[in-house]
Amino acid sequence: YAITAAMEAVVSTQSTGEAKELGIDQAEVKRQLLDKLKAGYMTKLYREVNEELMMPLNNSVLEEMEQKNKEDLDKLTAEIANAEKNEGESEVREAMVKKCEYLTSIGDKEASLKMLKETLEKTTTTGHKLDLHFHLIRLGFFSSDNELITTNLDKAKELIELGGDWDRRNRLKVYTGFYAMSIRNFKDAASNFLDTVSTFTSYELMSYHTFIKYAITAAMLTLDRKELTEKVVEGADINEVLHDIPLFRRYIDSLYHAQYTEFFAALAEIEYFLKKDRMLAKHATFYVREMRVRSYSQLLESYSNLTVNYMANSFGVSEAFIDKELSRFIATGALNAKIDKVGGIVQANKPDRKNAQYQAVIKQGDLLLNRIQKLSRVITI
Repeated sequence: YAITAAMEAVVSTQSTGEAKELGIDQAEVKRQLLDKLKAGYMTKLYREVNEELMMPLNNSVLEEMEQKNKEDLDKLTAEIANAEKNEGESEVREAMVKKCEYLTSIGDKEASLKMLKETLEKTTTTGHKLDLHFHLIRLGFFSSDNELITTNLDKAKELIELGGDWDRRNRLKVYTGFYAMSIRNFKDAASNFLDTVSTFTSYELMSYHTFIKYAITAAMLTLDRKELTEKVVEGADINEVLHDIPLFRRYIDSLYHAQYTEFFAALAEIEYFLKKDRMLAKHATFYVREMRVRSYSQLLESYSNLTVNYMANSFGVSEAFIDKELSRFIATGALNAKIDKVGGIVQANKPDRKNAQYQAVIKQGDLLLNRIQKLSRVITI
């Protein structure tokens, strides 16, 4: 995970300006990345990274890495052969898993996939099969292979229904949430993450502090105030960690207590965090925009009318900025309000929820009647 993050930090910030904005010293990150690849004898990735970054290959280093890989793989293959000849099925499977882990550790995706498939064919217990599917999902995360991730998430869910234990059920929720977050499904991500805050054991995927950051990030965008209070603001497990991540405490508290100037300052730092995270960087602009909309909506819910000047002062920005922001969000339907340019007034249009619910019931009723009529014609025929 650290190696992939470093790779993407280099590749995704090719412009000097963007690298400086994120505080990334590209030359230093490249050096650290190549050092990690050499130390892990990750031959295939070493080739790919040098090619991607248009850097010359060090042939002597490459030969040393290839030789080390060959020696280690020969040893692991011999262990499998010995287990097949002299030991039982569980020992054979363990030797095969060991080889799978090694191939993954050196970044050889194709060989890893082949070996994992062979190992799955020789695995009979549900728990061990689940562990292999988790391995495949992690490989998918590492290589940004969504098809590999979704295929194995589906298979893992099927196996869980057949009798997965408590620990693996919780791990599957974390993996599911992590994938949901990576494809901008923050609602599912929040649900899965918050369900496993007190039972988190997926340290092979991320640290607990990183997990809490992801849970808060997703929850802040998707939970209503009541849920946010119960699961985040007053969540005992989350609060135990917040003293180690003060930015996220300020982020939560400032929005919850309507301290909008502080919230905008915290959101700017959160954007920095998002842009440096390999899974969230591509969603940073969307996320920050939606959180600004949420904060504007929260303020407007408390009033029928507000002056543009009052809103600007509340958020610590200029009137021109607020006017531009609100105009854009109102035009796209993100905010239920309108601006009186002459009076400098923002008028909140609070939605008629009862009428909306009534219209929804009527619409659903019509759909149901149409289906019943179609069914009756089929039955008559």
